[in-house]
Amino acid sequence: MLDTKRCVINVLQESDYSDVRKIYANKEVRKFLGGTQTEDSTRMTFEKMLNSRQESFHWVVREKTTEEMIGLVSLDLHHEGVFQEVSYQFLPCWWGKGYAREIISAILRFASKKLKLSKVVAETQTANKASCRLLERVGMKCERTVIRFGAEQAVYSIKIS
Repeated sequence: MLDTKRCVINVLQESDYSDVRKIYANKEVRKFLGGTQTEDSTRMTFEKMLNSRQESFHWVVREKTTEEMIGLVSLDLHHEGVFQEVSYQFLPCWWGKGYAREIISAILRFASKKLKLSKVVAETQTANKASCRLLERVGMKCERTVIRFGAEQAVYSIKIS
């Protein structure tokens, strides 16, 4: 478990499925992530997260006082297979309130202090301006752009130790 001033970040559990389903069914959340997923597809994705490799981390993020789910965050091997990638999906009612920055900063500290990683990457569609701004606010720099998943993606990175 990790925590921040306002959030608790717990390892994903089977009991989190109904909350996770809300993320994968939300059109706003999934706008730049390939669209919403069916129930079956969400269940398969969820099972993969629960049973992922030892070096993969999948967390559910909850607000401390209400225990309401804010979203999901993960640290997993990037598509290119070299560095760990921080990924995130947050419900729209939590957007614009500083939670994402707080959470991603905590994950980067974990990656540096506990995992001793030297670099972490993140990938987002260049069209997702809010996500690009978030990554820049936590100190990441855009390394390059690539076409992947049918859209232009920005690959960000940060050297952390």
